[in-house]
Amino acid sequence: MTKFRAKLTLILILLIGCSMLVAGIFMAKVLESSHVKSLQENMERELHVIASSGVWDYQGTDAELYSYYSAQAHRLKDATTERLTYVRADGKVLGDSDQPPEQMDNHLTRPEIAAAAKVGVGYVTRYSDTLKENMLYAAIPVKNEAKVTIGYLRISLSLAQVDKSIRSLWYFLISGLLILFVIAGIVSYRIAKGITRPIERMTKVAQQITNLNYESRVPAYRNDEVGQLGQAINRMSESLQGQMARIQENERRLQGVMENMMSGIMMIDREERIMLLNPSAEAILGFTSQELLGKKYNEAKQQYDFTKMIQECIELQEPISDEMMFYYPAERILDIHLSPIAHEDEEWSGVLIVLHDITAVRRLERMRSEFVANVSHELKTPIAAVKGFAETLLAGALNDKETAVSFLQIIFDESERLNRLIGDILELSKIESKRIPMNFSPVYLPEFLERSLSVLRKEAEKKHIELTMTVEDDMYIEADEDRLRQIIINLLSNGIAYTQDGGKVKLRVEPLETNADGDYERLRIIVSDTGMGIPKKDLPRIFERFYRVDKARSRSSGGTGLGLSIVKHLVEMHKGTIRVESEVGVGTKFIIELPVIH
Repeated sequence: MTKFRAKLTLILILLIGCSMLVAGIFMAKVLESSHVKSLQENMERELHVIASSGVWDYQGTDAELYSYYSAQAHRLKDATTERLTYVRADGKVLGDSDQPPEQMDNHLTRPEIAAAAKVGVGYVTRYSDTLKENMLYAAIPVKNEAKVTIGYLRISLSLAQVDKSIRSLWYFLISGLLILFVIAGIVSYRIAKGITRPIERMTKVAQQITNLNYESRVPAYRNDEVGQLGQAINRMSESLQGQMARIQENERRLQGVMENMMSGIMMIDREERIMLLNPSAEAILGFTSQELLGKKYNEAKQQYDFTKMIQECIELQEPISDEMMFYYPAERILDIHLSPIAHEDEEWSGVLIVLHDITAVRRLERMRSEFVANVSHELKTPIAAVKGFAETLLAGALNDKETAVSFLQIIFDESERLNRLIGDILELSKIESKRIPMNFSPVYLPEFLERSLSVLRKEAEKKHIELTMTVEDDMYIEADEDRLRQIIINLLSNGIAYTQDGGKVKLRVEPLETNADGDYERLRIIVSDTGMGIPKKDLPRIFERFYRVDKARSRSSGGTGLGLSIVKHLVEMHKGTIRVESEVGVGTKFIIELPVIH
């Protein structure tokens, strides 16, 4: 835009300057001609005055004539400062104010003399051989009373004076032209700026719109063509802003859906390149978008069955669905749906792949199946014992009192075990269905934990197990006291049950996230024992229902296999976490972290 403004300014300056220059030259020529004409008229008047005031018919010898007329010429030059020459009718010079007349040539053929003889006055400009400079000559004839030409009077003016006057005139004109030229330049620049500034601003707004700045607007101008163009650009910008806002809103919604979908989305274009991959798909496939985007699907290091499935969909251009086991980055089961994508003109443009991770669903189905089998097995064992010993009693064992009492004790123990099992199943069912209300209240931990340990001391003493507790005196927590006691007693019972005689079971509480004032936001409860430990392969499943590491030992200890599952759910209902650390032959440690305030 600066170049256009400079060009427009230069064009206006040239137009105005050329116009002024032509007008100035014409004016200078007119003034020069007028000045020369005025000089000629003045010279003619002077000649007539000189002719009428002098005596020009003096008679005498040539020497006397030379002396007389030269004296006349000198006297008149002193008065007029102009060269005066008296020429006789035959052309002989009788007197001159600047040169001796006897040395001068015959002047009858001089143009000014010839013109004076012919038309009464003659003017000519030429170089003077006598004075060695350009001169302006004017001559008139001198006549006697009979109107007969007796000579010619000629005056001359150095053109140096005329040139000086003309130069002064030119200097004045040039100075005026320069001033006018500067003014014309300023005016031209202002005019060009006034024309280009709105266009420049519109150009900047158009560039900003190109750079996606749709809030940019052209300032309001007068209601001419330029103003109408600005209004049209503003309307276009408003329309684009509205359209882009809708597009961005739709894009944000789509982006939000894509990023928060639990299912993986993958898109392959007609060039068989991966063009879209959401975060869930990255997690499922084990590769980032940077690693896969732009690559062909068969170069993406995916397992063969998956690649073959994509190829089949591309070749058939029909939807395909199937379940597939993936082994990288972790073993999981995927439900895969492939759908060909076509535009409105039904032209094939790619494949959309949706990946559902159904590992948890299949695991839940397996756990449900195992749960049913375990429940059936656990219920069947005590029922079978009760039924068997009852049949034995009915068959005649009642007659042997000692045997009958032993069998009845077994029946009682098995019924108690059956009762605990059914109770734990109902309890777990209530917990999982969130039907148990939580009554949170402040709990003073030292007193609370001491009461919990006292419940189990007799059982620990039977196995000579040392049961200890470490907790600070001023520790409190907001919790459901009954449920928290159930957690502690379950973990301590497990520790006692799976620790050999003479072992140790410890309970320790320590604060977490302590600030400068000594206040803490969370508590860590650690229940550790020196028992048999848990193999590393069993640790991930330790909190599953009915899962037992040592099934014979667990059943003989009277456990139902639901205790740790109940503990995990109760901890989560307290917004806490639980994890286990164990080493075979060394012992096990359960670590619970709970918030202090709910």
